[in-house]
Amino acid sequence: MQELVPSLDGQKVPVLLLKTKSSPTDAYGDLFSTPHRDFHYEPTFVPVLQHRFEEDGLQSLRKLLHESKINGGQDSTYGGLIFTSQRAVDAFAKVVDEAKVPQRPDLTGIGKEESWPHPLDVPIYSVGPATTRALKAIPQSPPLRIFGEHTGNGDALARYILEHYGEWYRGRAKKPPLLFLVGEQRRDIIPKTLMDDTLPADTRIEVTETVVYGTGIMESFPKDFEKILSGIQDRPMKWVVVFSPTGCDSMLKGLGFILDEQTTRAVRRPGQRTTYIATIGPTTRDYLINTFGFEPDVSAEKPSPEGIREAITNFKYK
Repeated sequence: MQELVPSLDGQKVPVLLLKTKSSPTDAYGDLFSTPHRDFHYEPTFVPVLQHRFEEDGLQSLRKLLHESKINGGQDSTYGGLIFTSQRAVDAFAKVVDEAKVPQRPDLTGIGKEESWPHPLDVPIYSVGPATTRALKAIPQSPPLRIFGEHTGNGDALARYILEHYGEWYRGRAKKPPLLFLVGEQRRDIIPKTLMDDTLPADTRIEVTETVVYGTGIMESFPKDFEKILSGIQDRPMKWVVVFSPTGCDSMLKGLGFILDEQTTRAVRRPGQRTTYIATIGPTTRDYLINTFGFEPDVSAEKPSPEGIREAITNFKYK
């Protein structure tokens, strides 16, 4: 079947990225601003989520760092850390930054700086490139020892941890627990995999989840999204990239879907279709399918700017 690519008439393809633009630069914005194959994309960021730090979780982390309880030793509370979101890294970085306290000036009159003990020689597990970049940006000497960037999702990271962590603490009858810094909403695939009762006792890894941030939808998102869509309504093709289940109902309504009050199923209003949906990965894709009966057009094989761009570029228009 021949691909029926909409006629662009020299126009750029709008790509609405439903996320807050990272600072100082954003890899998604940079990538989609560069022509790719025969497509010239026009990225626009539409913030959906607002985050808040959870003080109880931060205080727990402060205490662990202050008492040097994340060190991998026999008397440590945790032998490593797990990160699957940039917001969790932000929370960790906040506590690390707070830990720096000025001391009295020395005899030269120059002030000194002392830090709480931070996790140094322990494995830090990161689910993908974005989280890894955020971790590497935390000032630390020597640098944090980060592993798992290549895995791309929680299931793959959990399987990698079982092997890597087991080798790291080889010889111990019981592995030290891992601290998993999370948000209020998260999947439980990593704890379930690592603490599976069917695993041998010397392989099983206890995981403590500590909530360090919460997430909610920005009140301005529905109106912001509607305003941006109205400005590009005449474009023959446009893409919306969804990064999280949060705000999906507002996104669908903004695109002209009617959500059944009883079933929450999304019903498309009549009219020619010019907007296509991409998701960052299987979690958001499955949420749209299971909650709204809506199947996105593409889902990135890898949760990265390159993964999203390839999924969009390779889409078969019919």
